[in-house]
Amino acid sequence: MTGSELSTGLDPRADADLAAPPEEASVLVIACGALAREIVDIIRLNGWSHVAVTCLPANLHNRPERIPDRLRDKIRANKDRFETIAVAYADCGTGGLIKKVVDEEGATMMAGPHCYSFFAGESVFDALAEEEPGTFYLTDYLARHFDTLIVKGMGLDKYPGMRDMMFGNYKRVVYFAQVENPEVDRMAEAAAERLGLEYEKRVTGYGDLASFMTESAAAGLS
Repeated sequence: MTGSELSTGLDPRADADLAAPPEEASVLVIACGALAREIVDIIRLNGWSHVAVTCLPANLHNRPERIPDRLRDKIRANKDRFETIAVAYADCGTGGLIKKVVDEEGATMMAGPHCYSFFAGESVFDALAEEEPGTFYLTDYLARHFDTLIVKGMGLDKYPGMRDMMFGNYKRVVYFAQVENPEVDRMAEAAAERLGLEYEKRVTGYGDLASFMTESAAAGLS
């Protein structure tokens, strides 16, 4: 899988294959579009030519009840082509329905309630949540697409008064940075300012996503 075959400039509304699966691919990662850049980076760093990636739209997080059926369709469309299908989703507000689909379809998935938890590490995330329950979390992807996913996705551009109604109980924004990038830092700070919240940054790297990808890639070689 070469750099020219991959694209991480995903529209949050788009369903996308990040690469035409190479003939030797034995592992398919079905991912949330919000994790696309990080997953592609991990594949490149490890030189995994046997791992292909396809993504569901990131904006499904605004309608999590739609994720399980979309995920089932994606698994069934690909299960005869790959030895291993790994699902790069956590529970993501579906009340266990993603895990139900994954178990029924014979795939594997990441553990945890959402991507914030596995990027930060469960103990760190739990401590932050206990310290201040009114915390809004950002990742690199959410910082980059804050306007599309949050401002426009929640109608704050048309109804600015909804900001206080929706975020009035929040106290701070915590930005989990996967890589150091001054441009994305500025985007995250601007998001906190737009919401009228205090700002805090934590550099997390890829967290448990890297471990999940390593285990999934190894399964395709066994």
